[in-house]
Amino acid sequence: MRNGPSLVIRGTFIGSLVVALLGWFLAQQIEILPKAEVAYAASPTQVIDQSATPEKCGVNLSYPQGILQWCEIITTFAVQAELPANLIAAVILQESGGDATAYSTSGAVGLMQVMPRDGIAASFECLYGPCFASRPTIEELQDPSFNVEYGTRMLAGLNARLGSLRDALKAYGPMDVDYSYADRVLAIYENYR
Repeated sequence: MRNGPSLVIRGTFIGSLVVALLGWFLAQQIEILPKAEVAYAASPTQVIDQSATPEKCGVNLSYPQGILQWCEIITTFAVQAELPANLIAAVILQESGGDATAYSTSGAVGLMQVMPRDGIAASFECLYGPCFASRPTIEELQDPSFNVEYGTRMLAGLNARLGSLRDALKAYGPMDVDYSYADRVLAIYENYR
C-alpha cells in the first residue's frame, strides 16, 4: 500500500472541494430569492400570537406546544411561500424543536436553523469566498419571525428550482446525510397531516 496515504489526501481534497462548490452554489441561489414584505416582531423573543386556534392556525393542533406557539408566524410565511404550514412546522420540529434561541454546533441559528454569514459559519470557505456571505446575521436570525420567513423562502426557492419537496429538503438540510434528513422531515409532516 505505498499509495495509501496519497489516495487518502487526494480523496479528502476532492471531498472538500465538492462540499465547497455545493455550499457556494446554494449560497448563490438563496441570494436571488425575493424579499417578502412583512412586519417583524419587535424583539427576538417576542411571539406574534401564542394562541393556536383553528381559525388562525394552519398548523395541525396536535403538534407539540413548542411548535404551536409559533403557529401564526408559520402560517403567515407558509401561505406567502405557497408551502404547507405543516411542512414548515415539521422542519421547525426537526431543526429546533421550537426553540427560537437554538444554536447548533455547526453555527445554524433559530427556529429553522439557518446558517448566518457571521459566527462559526463565517469560517466556511467556498470556491469564491465565504459560503454564507449573502446570508443574514445571527442577530437577524434570532428574531423568530425573520428566521421563519427567511427559512421558508429558502425552502420554497429550493423547491421551485429542484422540483420536489424531498429534493428541496435534502438541499436544505445537512450536506453529509443524503436523503435521511429529508425523509425524517417528510415523516414528521406525514405524521401531523
